Amino acid sequence: MTKFYELKDNRRSHTRWHLGGPLDEQGNEIDPWQFRQGSFLKLESVPRFPLDVSGEPLDFSWAAFAIPVVHARFAQLFQRLHVQDVQLIPVQIEGHTERYFILNALRIIRCIDDARCAEVQYWRPEDAEPERVGEYRSVIGLRIDPSKVGDARIFRTWGWRIALVISEDLKQAIESAALTGPRFVEL
Repeated sequence: MTKFYELKDNRRSHTRWHLGGPLDEQGNEIDPWQFRQGSFLKLESVPRFPLDVSGEPLDFSWAAFAIPVVHARFAQLFQRLHVQDVQLIPVQIEGHTERYFILNALRIIRCIDDARCAEVQYWRPEDAEPERVGEYRSVIGLRIDPSKVGDARIFRTWGWRIALVISEDLKQAIESAALTGPRFVEL
């Protein structure tokens, strides 16, 4: 059975950059949560990311709000591997002319294995978030049920959309290409 990994930002380097939140051409904030909705986006302008901390550019990093931003090398790898269910949204990075993209996963799969997670909590009616009742409020030690994933190679988990999950073949390709910035947590 295929293994899956949560794709995270490896924040251990002290010399790396840190990207801020997305801005439009006029410098106004762009809704950061739209990049976790699992839907194709048509933006009115090219998002721009300021540098919160300048430093070494990475091939993969989380901007503010855990928005995955990837270098053209990362995007080209996904294209060569014919990765479906992903939208690569061109962005600008303050002070950098190289091509970068938001990695927008287009699938959301209900596959969290509650019993194998260290802890899960759900939104309840008394939490004053009626639109979120039944979704995960917290997931610690995320584990998924691979039998519910099907042929997906990249997706977000239903109810806990912060998790960006990739298949083992994508993890191995990223490592083989020596792309900088990612960290993988086996699920």
